Amino acid sequence: MTSYQELFENNQRWIADKTKTDHDFFNKLAADQNPDYLYIGCSDSRVTAEEIMGVGPGEIFVHRNVGNLINSVDLNAATVINYAVKYLGVKHIIVCWHYSSGAVKAAMQSQDMGIMNPWLRNIRDIYRIHQAELDAITNVGQRYDRLVELNVQEQCLNVLKTAVVQLGIMANGYPEVHGWVFNVRNGQIVDLKIDFKKLLKQIQAIYNLTN
Repeated sequence: MTSYQELFENNQRWIADKTKTDHDFFNKLAADQNPDYLYIGCSDSRVTAEEIMGVGPGEIFVHRNVGNLINSVDLNAATVINYAVKYLGVKHIIVCWHYSSGAVKAAMQSQDMGIMNPWLRNIRDIYRIHQAELDAITNVGQRYDRLVELNVQEQCLNVLKTAVVQLGIMANGYPEVHGWVFNVRNGQIVDLKIDFKKLLKQIQAIYNLTN
């Protein structure tokens, strides 16, 4: 386990490593950010956006919470999406969860999770919506994995429901939304290749905010 003091030592080694190959690295980093990607992921300590994608500082704008949830009353997530689309001009929004999630296991059990209950209810609602499909999966692990995928799909739709994203797509043709799952068992990123055109056609009349 890394000690508290080692965090600062690691930081110094990181600085030395960056400036050894690029003396102007931190001047460029301090100048501005111009990322093409907004990554909305889970707070799980095993999944770090930049590392799994192999990108450096300044390339990904990141928002993380338990279960990578986007709901209509979360001002934090709404602010991140608005800033990323309207002011940073991101071209892609990636919603990424991961298999072997503690949150999905907690949400699928009849257990009082205290202060977590209102937050996990968002995942439980997805279970309720897709209960027939999920209950038909007899293998518990596979059922958990499928709920992870369905949650990613629903959160992508929640992103697409926001006015700033709809207006951005109408004006510029982007951002494009992507649904991913990170497989912690082998390190691979899985693009779920969600058919948003089909899904959005089904709900367009309800959620369209652009007249």
